Amino acid sequence: MSDPAPRSSAGASKPAILTVDDDPGVSRAVARDLRRKYGEKYRIIRAESGESALGALREIALRGDQVAVLLADYRMPSMSGLEFLEQAMDIFPFARRVLLTAYADTDAAIEAINVVDLDYYLLKPWDPPEEKLYPVVDTLLDAWHAADIRPILETKIIAGRWASRSSEMREFLARNRLPYRWFLADEPEGARLLAAAGHDDRTLPVVVCADGSCLLDPTDTELAEYFGLGTTPAEDFYDLVVVGGGPAGLGAAVYGASEGLRTVLVERTATGGQAGQSSRIENYLGFPDGVSGAQLAERARRQAEKFGAELITTREVAGLEVDGPARLVRLTDGSAIAAHSIILATGVSYRRHPAAGVDDFAGRGVFYGSAVTEAVGCTGQDVYIVGGANSAGQAAMYLSKWAKSVTIVVRAESLEASMSYYLVQQIENNPVISVRPCTEVTAAHGDGHLEQITLRDRVSGAEETVDTGYLFLFIGAAPRTEWLDGVVVRDRHGFVVSGQDLTVDGARPPGWSVDRAPHHLETSVPGIFAAGDVRADSAKRVASAVGEGAMAVMLVHPYLAQP
Repeated sequence: MSDPAPRSSAGASKPAILTVDDDPGVSRAVARDLRRKYGEKYRIIRAESGESALGALREIALRGDQVAVLLADYRMPSMSGLEFLEQAMDIFPFARRVLLTAYADTDAAIEAINVVDLDYYLLKPWDPPEEKLYPVVDTLLDAWHAADIRPILETKIIAGRWASRSSEMREFLARNRLPYRWFLADEPEGARLLAAAGHDDRTLPVVVCADGSCLLDPTDTELAEYFGLGTTPAEDFYDLVVVGGGPAGLGAAVYGASEGLRTVLVERTATGGQAGQSSRIENYLGFPDGVSGAQLAERARRQAEKFGAELITTREVAGLEVDGPARLVRLTDGSAIAAHSIILATGVSYRRHPAAGVDDFAGRGVFYGSAVTEAVGCTGQDVYIVGGANSAGQAAMYLSKWAKSVTIVVRAESLEASMSYYLVQQIENNPVISVRPCTEVTAAHGDGHLEQITLRDRVSGAEETVDTGYLFLFIGAAPRTEWLDGVVVRDRHGFVVSGQDLTVDGARPPGWSVDRAPHHLETSVPGIFAAGDVRADSAKRVASAVGEGAMAVMLVHPYLAQP
């Protein structure tokens, strides 16, 4: 088998083959054998620890270069080859993965096939390489080349420092894990780029594309199309439409597509939902060291696409219609997607804060949930967080790595009533974080951006104005289901009612058209199901949302099979 031609644009570096082994002798031998066969067309990079290898991968990603193959030794101190490959997947998800093992470690290799979607495992020693190493690498390079993954070209974004649209754009790009470099127009490099592009600060934000062209204050849809995200359905009719790309929606998309249903997922902003904005989820099954919401969402998205689910972003649903056996999802642009069945997994949104002036500074010092995106900007600052649930606690722990101080403002007497025990303990042991119980924000002040907030003690009534440039809000959840009005039954808070909760004294819901009771997650319209946080009385946890997404698909099957 011939060595495939590497995939790179003019002037770009050669794709890399990276090998990591803590034994210097073995590390040099692997690199030597690889360089002898592939050194002309590929960069051969070797590392002697998982940590240094991950550092090298991050540098390669920042340069916009590619990695074709990863070879990692299983037995390494501090970070095994399996742990390295699992983290490397999040940096280069399309790189082919090989585990180097001794004969006694073949069970680990089998485990790796499930955990990191391993492509191959090699038993050491591999001499002669012409028989045991090169044929394997040739096959993997052929497969990598055939995937035709486009190289990441550098995109530059020039933005205003306190412009709300600039903040929204950065949040959109970060949540969709799209590569870019960020420049502020009032700093020398940003001003130089803006002038070179032939524009001024009246056109901000400006996206300088890899080919030199510019997008002036683009919409999210224009950004999505530029970066190659799907924004238009490929078909007119599906077996299943999933509305919402949070944990429940992604779970439904994975199970629907894997079970052979023609599945499309429609998401307004980015896959992951509120969970995707979490800096660290430490109580999700299977991740003992925790996982960021963005990593979890990205893996689920790749998994859904692997099984053939179609993912549509930057499309907002405006209405739902029933047309005989078809169910139609109406989008705000006037188009529609029809299907046999629908799963509503729209989750919830953070409630807007009612205090005077708060929303005047949205994106200009006041942020709803955007802790991960804005964290670096908080370096050395006094930061305030409003909220007492897990999302607020996770944000506080993450921001404490950069901020001078983090203050959690909570109306309740303590955090224990609404936050997981493990997070409460972490916060109590973090010297950067303090908690102000029985306190609320009553006003926000500033000239063009947030500079101060007013705090009120709910017991004494005393007020205090404090200096801060950053206020993060995590204040409860609203389902935002007004678009379902008149179609499916909702409770007084707007959450979708499903299953046995629809029946009163054995009576079926008004308009129920089939001769059976509603399935467990089925709404008041047959064939329309609800999963995750949007459903009334749901558990409001990531794991339960994923489970409900999978269960909803299980219930779709008997609905589709009925005459």
